[in-house]
Amino acid sequence: MSHPIYAESGEKWFSDEGLFSDQLKDYWGEWGCASEVGALRAVMLRRPGKEIERVTDPAEWRWLDVMDPVKARAQFDNLADIYRRHGARVVLVEEMREDRPNALFMRDSVFMTPEGAIVARHAMPFRRGEERYAALTLAKHGVPIVRTVTGTGTFEGACAMWVDRRTVILGTGVRCNAEGARQVSEALRGMGVEEIIPFQIPYGHAHVDGLMNMLDYNLCMIFPWQVPHDVVMALRKRGYEILEAPSLDEIKNGSALNWVALGPRKVVFPAGNPRTRDLLESKDVDVIEVDVSEIRKGWGAIHCMSVFLKRDEP
Repeated sequence: MSHPIYAESGEKWFSDEGLFSDQLKDYWGEWGCASEVGALRAVMLRRPGKEIERVTDPAEWRWLDVMDPVKARAQFDNLADIYRRHGARVVLVEEMREDRPNALFMRDSVFMTPEGAIVARHAMPFRRGEERYAALTLAKHGVPIVRTVTGTGTFEGACAMWVDRRTVILGTGVRCNAEGARQVSEALRGMGVEEIIPFQIPYGHAHVDGLMNMLDYNLCMIFPWQVPHDVVMALRKRGYEILEAPSLDEIKNGSALNWVALGPRKVVFPAGNPRTRDLLESKDVDVIEVDVSEIRKGWGAIHCMSVFLKRDEP
């Protein structure tokens, strides 16, 4: 006796193809950044640890001078308190190799996107491995890691800067090579970035954030004659007013461009740069000065220290 063959029923469900960014809050938490000036809600930092106490020859680590650990930590704590008082959650990288004194400049290890973090690959061998502890901290706090630069690629977070949700400036040079830029571009385009503005970082400079910085959605300051013409024109076409930093000495010796925006036209700013401060205030920028003179001995300042994990969108 024959029996009829019945069709097996299907799975009766379909995959959810909704946007990752729309669901990030539900499954991961309130993370994401596509701006340099939206209200800062979360920032990742590394408090200077035992690693800075090992430095005896500053040149070995590309420092200007040996830091006083007590002063460096006090200046760090003051900065972290300012972030907290202005509504930003401070996430600390608590573990680090003891032979990585540059780790307090955490911006170089991570570039944040609307969907999570791109983990860098440092160009200098004596900084490699810092990224691992940045990644551990991101994972601990539920921040998605959307890309880790691999292969022959090199990229540091301070080589990239948001213009708007669909536009990123990406610098290549001694800290980011073509392969690193390709990998970062690939990740960004996959999340809706339509234009990547190339920035050829001049010989003798490390990062984009040493040459320009954002103050508002339509205002930025540049190191004159060091920012490519095409970058300036791309910003002007988007309605940006371009300020030229008024003092070469303040840029080079005071890290005058190395601020962090707490929100539009409100910045935490390295103390000791009066000409730059006066120009910012003339443009209705609220300037909160903070002493980072000891930290500057490591050839970095406020922006170098800070990974933006969450900013408000415009």
